[in-house]
Amino acid sequence: MKIKILLAEDHKIVREGTRQLLEHAPDMHIVGEAADGLEAVRLVAELHPDVVVMDVRMPMLNGIEATRMITVRFPDTRILILSAYDDDSYVFPLLEAGASGYLLKTAGGAELADAIRRVVAGETALSPRITTKLVDHLVKRSSYRAAEMPEGLTDREMEVLRATAYGQPNKTIAVALAISPQTVQVHLRNIFSKLGVSNRSEAVAYAIRHGLISLEENDE
Repeated sequence: MKIKILLAEDHKIVREGTRQLLEHAPDMHIVGEAADGLEAVRLVAELHPDVVVMDVRMPMLNGIEATRMITVRFPDTRILILSAYDDDSYVFPLLEAGASGYLLKTAGGAELADAIRRVVAGETALSPRITTKLVDHLVKRSSYRAAEMPEGLTDREMEVLRATAYGQPNKTIAVALAISPQTVQVHLRNIFSKLGVSNRSEAVAYAIRHGLISLEENDE
């Protein structure tokens, strides 16, 4: 079954270019296009896409508000941000709003298609510059303290959460920790339950907001 994709972008030439890139992927199907955020929300309700490839700056309703509305009303639809901007004022609010990935428009077609597949699989997809921005933000935060958690995470769960914050897919995490991808998924479900979140991007956003991770932990 093909991945159903909705393109939300106010510049027609960019939508056309993105469509052409993705039409070459045999497992993907563009089901619709939206020129503003309100139209994106309406088309998600009508077309039920698997993924919305969402711009940030759009008329009527910006990408942040559209992402928040879609993730609340249609939690099975994933949001992949495709933007020319890597400003903190866009990146962190979008991740907190529930976006599953954030790519810059410098990405190629293969990278975009891979990111779509990853978010559909429940993973996080980030451009290297966005990952660096998250890392820099994490460095400035305090170290993890179990007292801050509703229920303390285990050491292994913290390892999985750190790897998730770096945008690593389940298979990469599994190899690094010498466990199976299925076990990684079990740890992620436990993390989501303990943090009171529903997906990887929300878990990362929680970690950022509450200073649960610092790079110094990875350097030990």
